[in-house]
Amino acid sequence: MEPEDNFARVPDGFERLWTPHRMAYIEADKPDHDDDGACPFCAAQAKTDEEALIVQRGSTCFVILNLFPYNPGHLLICPNRHVPAYLDLTDEETGEFTALTKQAITALTTASEPHGFNLGMNQGEVAGAGVAAHLHQHVVPRWAGDSNFLPIVAQTKALPVLLDDTRSRLAEAWPQD
Repeated sequence: MEPEDNFARVPDGFERLWTPHRMAYIEADKPDHDDDGACPFCAAQAKTDEEALIVQRGSTCFVILNLFPYNPGHLLICPNRHVPAYLDLTDEETGEFTALTKQAITALTTASEPHGFNLGMNQGEVAGAGVAAHLHQHVVPRWAGDSNFLPIVAQTKALPVLLDDTRSRLAEAWPQD
């Protein structure tokens, strides 16, 4: 055995949390665009709900899972139109945007019984928007004790459920009109 092979097999006391889905985020050159230059929220609308992880579609807005969730069930409410700011929404879009936010909270409560929620929008790159060109609101379910040392010490978030499974559970729990 080569000396470096011996070194590679020596336990170092660290547990490994494998998160290969994060490579798409790490390797992304343009956070506002997919590899083909398209807005990821605009591109998602042309895919099936399962492919795009869309939970619900309205007439002017839709609800999609965040590909890089803070917590399981982290949803984004997006207008269909490619607009960057809340003030760009029409009255009809604003109404549906709000209604879908309320429905998202109801579905998340039914599907996973969170103890609370974070709601918010980051408008503009300097405000922290990862996709600044297409408005979206975050709906993040929270549980007592859902934060631990991993995000602080290891800059890692442990997520106990796959995105496809989360999408299915939320689509099933979505309130019917």
